[in-house]
Amino acid sequence: MVDPDGDVTELSAEAATADPVHAPEVTDQPTEAVEQNEPAVSADEPTPDPVHARPDAAETEPADEPVEDYDERGEIPVPEDVDYRDLDADTRAGLRSLPKGLAENTGRRLVAAGRLLDEDPERALAHALVARRLASRIAVVREAVGVTAYHAGQWQLAIGELRTAQRLTGTRAHLAMIADAERALGRPERAVDAYRDLEGAKVDDETRIELLIVAAGARRDMGQGAAAVAMLQVPELESNRAEPWLPRLRYAFADALAEQGRVAEAREWFTRVAASDEDDELGAGERLLELEGVAWLAEPDDDDRPVD
Repeated sequence: MVDPDGDVTELSAEAATADPVHAPEVTDQPTEAVEQNEPAVSADEPTPDPVHARPDAAETEPADEPVEDYDERGEIPVPEDVDYRDLDADTRAGLRSLPKGLAENTGRRLVAAGRLLDEDPERALAHALVARRLASRIAVVREAVGVTAYHAGQWQLAIGELRTAQRLTGTRAHLAMIADAERALGRPERAVDAYRDLEGAKVDDETRIELLIVAAGARRDMGQGAAAVAMLQVPELESNRAEPWLPRLRYAFADALAEQGRVAEAREWFTRVAASDEDDELGAGERLLELEGVAWLAEPDDDDRPVD
């Protein structure tokens, strides 16, 4: 899922329960243990070094460097309460070509990565990279590495891994994330090109709209605010369907209008977003107050409070 600025908030390995894969027990074997009938894709190609170029991204150390608590093998340990069965059904299905022990060890890494994705993306990426070492030819593993790399601000790594996952699966589910990583690397024109290349292709509405939001943001990155407004004026703005992407599309449109000084129109669309976003997760209510000239004051930190 992509927010109006293009940030993704979900990882595919969500909690679910099912029986483990039934195959002979194997422990922490390398990828060569994968069955012979796996697709012969060059998934082990070198990955470019991560780059931190997004202006609003915090500078982080490369995710391949130790985070903390690494074991003697140089890998982050898996917490004892991490259970392979917490993987969702689709991810478990993606691991079924592996022997049972290898599938479970890889799956536990993906569960650990999913748990840490929001609170500590660097540690999440450390787990995902171990999963890649164990099963680098498995699409759900490369997808997990790409998503966690994106959240950790490792843009080039995210692009490489998500493109590999797309080659392995033939899907385009992560086009918006790849395009936004290109924006973060200072290449907004590539995000715009990605949306152009999608014209006429058969993709689901969510993939197309999320990529549109990112491409419009890229136009604004290039100082083409009017073009961003024009791009976002799509029929889906008036949709009556309860689609998860609809509030984000409307928010992006309202934000682009506000940037162009079209305050009355922006207020109208922010109001529509706020009406459908009861928890104000997108912040439309705050934006409405800003348009009315109401300033938000940050709460003082404990360090800023006077000492008795």
